[in-house]
Amino acid sequence: MDLAVVLVLYFSCLLLLSLWKQSSGKGKLLPGPTPLPILGNTLQLDVNDISKSLSDLSEVCGPVFTVYFGMKPTVVLYGYEAVKETDLGEEFSGRGSLPLPERISKGHGILFSSGKRWKETRRFSLVTLRNFRMGESVEDRVQEEARCLVEELRKTNGG
Repeated sequence: MDLAVVLVLYFSCLLLLSLWKQSSGKGKLLPGPTPLPILGNTLQLDVNDISKSLSDLSEVCGPVFTVYFGMKPTVVLYGYEAVKETDLGEEFSGRGSLPLPERISKGHGILFSSGKRWKETRRFSLVTLRNFRMGESVEDRVQEEARCLVEELRKTNGG
């Protein structure tokens, strides 16, 4: 078999599998614009002004809708009223997961963690900084260091 035929068959199978996966999960999700296979709705969104694109979609689909970023469905709550209606502020307050940083940090750290782990890390960091007196006025420390510097400069007698 020719390599081109094998590649065409392979990508055709991937395309069909993607279409099947998206259509089987659609019954469980909220309505939204029709996604393209593999690409999702990325071509329908302006990457430079995502908020404007989501605003336009909210006018067409309503304040709660589903958008596909690639093959990953994302439920969008657009507007204060839509978020307030859910009464699930804690559930919607976290960050989305990023696969590469997640793999590297294994969910630890400050930058890419969220939820309960983020709260615990933040609390620990603040307590530790307070114990090292980082909560005190920085101005006092700067003035003290400036006085020490001036004293050392006077000891050199302009040398």
